[in-house]
Amino acid sequence: MTPALLKESLLQYAIKGKLVEQRPEEGTAEDLLQEIAKEKEKLISDGKIPKEKRLAEISEDEKEFDIPDSWRYVRVQDIASYITDYVANGSFATLKKHTTTYKTPNYAIFVRTMDLTAGFNGECSYIDKASYDFLEKSKLYGGELILPNIGGSIGKAFLMPDLGMPMSLAPNSIMLKFLHPVMNKFFSYIIQSTYGKKFLIDTKGGTATPKFSKTELRNMVVMLPPIREIERIVAKIEELIPYVDRYAEAYEKLEQFNAKFPEDMKKSILQYAIQGKLVEQRPEEGTAEELYQQIQKERQKLIKEGKIKKQKPLAEITEDEIPFDIPDTWKWCYLGDVFSHTAGKALNAKNTNGTKHKYITTSNVYWDHFELDHLKEMYYTEDEVDKYSVKYGDLLVLEGGDVGRSAIWNLQESYCIQNHIHKLRPYADVCIKYFYYAMMFLKLTGSISGKGIGIKGLSANALHCICIPLPPLAEQYRIVSKIEELLPYCDRLVK
Repeated sequence: MTPALLKESLLQYAIKGKLVEQRPEEGTAEDLLQEIAKEKEKLISDGKIPKEKRLAEISEDEKEFDIPDSWRYVRVQDIASYITDYVANGSFATLKKHTTTYKTPNYAIFVRTMDLTAGFNGECSYIDKASYDFLEKSKLYGGELILPNIGGSIGKAFLMPDLGMPMSLAPNSIMLKFLHPVMNKFFSYIIQSTYGKKFLIDTKGGTATPKFSKTELRNMVVMLPPIREIERIVAKIEELIPYVDRYAEAYEKLEQFNAKFPEDMKKSILQYAIQGKLVEQRPEEGTAEELYQQIQKERQKLIKEGKIKKQKPLAEITEDEIPFDIPDTWKWCYLGDVFSHTAGKALNAKNTNGTKHKYITTSNVYWDHFELDHLKEMYYTEDEVDKYSVKYGDLLVLEGGDVGRSAIWNLQESYCIQNHIHKLRPYADVCIKYFYYAMMFLKLTGSISGKGIGIKGLSANALHCICIPLPPLAEQYRIVSKIEELLPYCDRLVK
């Protein structure tokens, strides 16, 4: 259960009379109603509140659930001493022009929902006391209950603190006050309960923006316990809410853990894979040094045949470049030692040499798949088609966009590539998927992100100089098989 639902359940128990026991010696809700009626008669007689229009009797259909015999269903008007909303001449926009964030003796605080939400810890607005008569009509002293009545704030309730300065209610709020201060709190819990929120949302007026009116609030049906029971209910809620808050903290940490765990598990699987810990080593499968020499032999052959250009040899890998230990049968090498590299052709509207060919760009390449609908075209010469075309088994790595994102071209048809995509083609037989997963690990750990540590961006030189642990060929295939056995479990955790 989420913390929000737990809190609503607690409040729902409270307003149904199930949170504390009923005590006959505490009297009935009828006693409290009579006390409230006397107070309201005096306020009307003194001219402090207007005489109220008699409301309709509460029907059985309006009684949502059974309540204790000592309780009563009442309308909010029956129990609230004051119900008032924003009263002023002129528009809200006009009022805002006369507000300031500087406190002076001639200004009163202009209480808005955002001030209440922030606990008055932010920059409060102040309005000229002499300019608007509504400051007297909606003056606040502290202890009032404020209900925002518009938009996403519906269902919130705030007890007004005593700030020791003049205050006035801003638009889009309704202020209530009850005979006993504890009733302010109890009613705020009714509003925050499932019952209260549902009523306010179901009875909202307006069109595009949800809003409930003062009249609708007056007519709202609520449950009223005896005053002493209200005190015990509020005390019990305030005793239990800290536990709900602690649960919310623990729940949030658990949610964060659950969201993070599948990715962490994925990282761990890939880390174990490229550290040589995911499968056992088998002497009969030879060594990575033997495989490396075979790759270099094939590389020299391709150079001799003119199929690739001779490149400047890469420097020896230093101890500082080696991030972890690998098995004795493995070998550290550069990605450029294993793969030839071609970057795609840059867009140039003025270049119309050759014929138009479809090309793929960064928006078409995703982890282990491609989205090839609506491919664009540009001009390529015959030599460029040969140079920039992909073929089955090529490893494509993004240089721009989501830097380092990779996919293996597993289609028989061929397209050209645009710049910001690196095409990697192995010099000799290797397990392409092993290197794909190695790139995924580097991406997940931030090693090939321009914002992370390690390689900054992914230029051709940076790509060539990525250090990769090289296992024997047969072990590469066994590692991939084990990775693909385990990774689906990570995906299920996400769901």
